[in-house]
Formats: sequence, structure tokens, C-alpha cells
Amino acid sequence: MKLTATLRERVWQLCGLRYARIRVNIDTTVKTVYGHQQGARKGHNTKHRGKLGLRPILGFIEETREYLIGKLRPGTSVSGPEAAQFIADIKNYLPGCVQEVLLRADGEFLSWYSVKAAFDAGFDFIIANRGCAPVFDSNSWYRPWKRKVTEFNSCFYQPYGWDYACRFVAMRIPKEHKTPSKQPQQCMLFEDDNYTYRVFCTNLAGMAHQVALEYDKRADVENLVGEAKREGLDMIPSAKFKSNYAFFQIVMLAYNIWRYMKMLAQQSASVASKKGSVINGIATNTVRIARLKLLFIAAKVVTASNRDKVKYSLHDARTPELLCFLQFLDKRRSQTKPWLETGGWPQRFALLV
Repeated sequence: MKLTATLRERVWQLCGLRYARIRVNIDTTVKTVYGHQQGARKGHNTKHRGKLGLRPILGFIEETREYLIGKLRPGTSVSGPEAAQFIADIKNYLPGCVQEVLLRADGEFLSWYSVKAAFDAGFDFIIANRGCAPVFDSNSWYRPWKRKVTEFNSCFYQPYGWDYACRFVAMRIPKEHKTPSKQPQQCMLFEDDNYTYRVFCTNLAGMAHQVALEYDKRADVENLVGEAKREGLDMIPSAKFKSNYAFFQIVMLAYNIWRYMKMLAQQSASVASKKGSVINGIATNTVRIARLKLLFIAAKVVTASNRDKVKYSLHDARTPELLCFLQFLDKRRSQTKPWLETGGWPQRFALLV
């Protein structure tokens, strides 16, 4: 994890990235196992109900779409103290330029332990509600958009066992009833039965609908988790949990290296100022598509004058861009490393080699 954090900070320096505030999205996933693996448990497994599995946690940075922190876990739900420890560890792997963090997580992480850990770390947070039952003023619901029926509200509520009250933001959507008008219609007993609710716990100020919209941007983390699983996270090479844990971190390190390859390729395209080039739009593609565009190019290896050479095809339109990218990497390697310079960029892992 320290190696990953050091590599992240140095790539940010090379690419001139200096985010003072980042958004960290946390999510869990399920790795179904077949056989006898240590740590496999029966838990929340929607696609393979009742089967054994592991339940890792992953955290991604939204601005760069890279892996920040994660761990392999047994296939049980995340406990409050475990979630709190995970949140507290985030600050140990942030680049030196980062000063503020907005933490977004689903309802599995909502507990006083995790909320207190976010407060202690100085993070802003939006965590979906799973078990709390805050009471909202019925006269405070409002519609920010006239053509939409969605309503929002907020209140301060102290759940049982919490040390003090926190802000809860609610979003409610009317349920659609498609009962024909000729048939008798069953009326709802309570007003709340007419709505579908989404509730979040947060320490952010501002309008309730702005907090809900900010949380909805977290949805992209599902794509990142799925991409990481396709890149090798779904593989379970050993029956020993510690071996699988090490494999988990190696896979995510390789995932980040390809992310950084895309970032450097994007920077080389911006330096060359080639409009409409293949590399110029590679940052928005998945890792698999980036590999196809940066690596899988027709070439052959030849030996001449005791030297091994790689010859690329002139008929491939990507060849000139690839050669420009390799020249860009050689030029950056010959320059003074930013992390060896004093001053300027705040460093957290400068002493690590």
C-alpha cells in the first residue's frame, strides 16, 4: 500500500496534478469461491445466493479514477469498528497536496463508529442510511424543480447510541399506481406509504437536493469495481487467505499502473496538441480499451548488429502516436525528478525509495 501511495504521488507530480480536494468512493463487492478457501463465508451474494464468498472493500478517487485503498475480507458484512478503521487509514495514503476529502459510501458503512472516524480524520462525508429512522418535518418538504415530483428535506437527528446528533437528508419520490380507474383503488393507510425514500447522513451544509445530487455521482464506482474484477480481482489463486490478500493488492497495483499509463499518454497528447488523435481521448476509455490502443500494435522483434530492435508497421495509424508517446516518456525520464526537488509540491512520501 505504501508503494502504491508513493507511485501515486510521483505520477501526480509528473502530470502536474495538484488536487486540494478529492472525492473518495467506498464500496464492497462479492467474490464467489468454489472449493475450500480460508475466509469464505455465506453472506450477501445476490447472483449466487447461499454460496460461499469473500467480501473485499475498495476505495477509489473520483478525479483520477484510481484505486486508493482496499482490503480483502471474509464474506461477512462490514462491522462498525472495521469500517471506522478503514476510514481512518485513508489519510495515510493520500498525496501531500490533498487537504480535503469528501467520503461517500453506501448504507453498509453507516454507524457511529464510521461517522466518528470521519469526524476525527477531518473528512466531509455522505453515507447512505440503512437503519436509522429520523423524523422529518412534514411542512419542510420542497421541490427544487417544478417539472419533477421529487421532494427533499433535512433534519438533525441523534440515533440511539450516538454521542450527538448529525444531519440527515431525505429524498422522496411518489410511487406510481397503474390501477385502472374502473376498478376500486386501495388507499394507503399512512402518507409515507405513498413515497419511496432515500436518506443520507452527512456533515455537509447546503440545500438537501445538492447533497443528494453529490451522492449520486458516486454511482460510477460500480463501473470501477467491475473493471478491477475483470482485470484479475475475480481470480483466487490460493486456498490461503494471506496469499489471496497479497494477490489482491498486487492486482490493484497493476490496475493503477495502467491508470497512470493512460494519464501519461493523455499528457503526451496534450503536449503534442494533436486534435482527433487516438491517444487524445484515451483517458475516458476503460483499461482494456487503453491496452488495445497503447500496447496491441502490429510489430516484430529483429536482431541486427547485436542489437534487438522492435519494428512497427507503417500501415497502422497508431504507430506515429505510439512513437511520440515513447519519446515523451524518454524525455521525462531524462529530466530532473520532481520528487527530488525541494519546495513547490508538498510531498508525503518523499523519503521512500
